[in-house]
Amino acid sequence: MRKTCLDMVYELAQQDERIFFIGSDLGVGVLKQFKEEIPERFLMEGVSEANIIGVAAGLALEGKIPYINTIATFLTRRCFEQVVIDLCLHRANVRLIGSGGGLVYAPLGPTHLAVEDLAILRAVPNMTVIAPADAEEMRRLMPQTVDYPGPIYIRLAKGYDPVVSRADLPFEIGKAIQMREGADALLVTTGICLQVALEAADQLAKQALEVTVLHVHTIKPLDTTALLECAAKVPVVVAVEEHSVIGGLGSAVAEVFAEADLDSIKRFRRIGIADRFAEEYGSQNSLMAHYGITAERVVDVVQELGKSFKLRCGLG
Repeated sequence: MRKTCLDMVYELAQQDERIFFIGSDLGVGVLKQFKEEIPERFLMEGVSEANIIGVAAGLALEGKIPYINTIATFLTRRCFEQVVIDLCLHRANVRLIGSGGGLVYAPLGPTHLAVEDLAILRAVPNMTVIAPADAEEMRRLMPQTVDYPGPIYIRLAKGYDPVVSRADLPFEIGKAIQMREGADALLVTTGICLQVALEAADQLAKQALEVTVLHVHTIKPLDTTALLECAAKVPVVVAVEEHSVIGGLGSAVAEVFAEADLDSIKRFRRIGIADRFAEEYGSQNSLMAHYGITAERVVDVVQELGKSFKLRCGLG
């Protein structure tokens, strides 16, 4: 996913002289072709993210379109004030590409785990927040980022993740994609957790339970219309994300439900990362399993909520 994203920046820069690339100590091999062919629009800075945001803001205010790439925690925690004041306040057309969203940097521990990045940037006015599911979806996203108004945060996964998105379903920033349809439950997901949700849907189908899977690649602005339309048809809703249960996709869904005056009873749960610093080291997959962000856990939660719903309605 990361390689596809950066390759797309290079391809777009070949077509549009407004596009700049700014990296933060990424290594000599990153976008080598970009550096060699368009050196005047290739900037590789040191570990100085706050300064880089300021540089990008200045370029954007002069009509340029800078794409910044570095580790997600550095883009969201380290230079938060600069992102808010320099980018969001001025609606600057800067694209923040955060490498290692979620649990990707599991071997490095809590300092490098971007498990609150969506919450941090979802709270800032004028920021668009996007978490593609795989490299092919990234390929469909990137051309749309060029002229999209205001700053954008693009959350990158580990790379070489299985391709589970579908080219036959239209991709548009701000529009959720319904991947499957079923009347027993709704799984709302984002980023690589689309794979988890689809695997859970397959397992549930073997138990004669058909679920809707809604892929919310754009966390902000949230497609509330699609969410409520899908939720209206089911009794059970489960949000699945590689992020803290506080402030991310699950929280956004809960906020919508709380103010939607729903006509029917819903059982709702969030599956994500517990509200504590990681105490485990390992791989992305091992930490996903540790926090229960798995297809098996989703299946269990859907079954539990389904039984609870039937008992409450006197159907058990």
